[in-house]
Amino acid sequence: MAAARFLVSGRVQGVFYRASAREQALTLGLSGYAKNLPDGGVEVLACGSESAIEALERWLWRGPTTAKVTEVRREAWSGSAPKGFSIA
Repeated sequence: MAAARFLVSGRVQGVFYRASAREQALTLGLSGYAKNLPDGGVEVLACGSESAIEALERWLWRGPTTAKVTEVRREAWSGSAPKGFSIA
């Protein structure tokens, strides 16, 4: 199982970014979470197949129509994979 942590910057809070990311991740069969960060960004953890994670990464650059994504940074994740996909 592959895993990646994404740090998303831009106008991504207050625009249903986390809920939309959860919906997309569940559609792709991924587990993990999406949570707001104090700096106005969103952190997304995705665990599952590499192809599904790559598909989510492409979606993270777009986000919902009300978002304006300026950066998506990907980092390796070696922690345990959560069950389901939560919003924090």
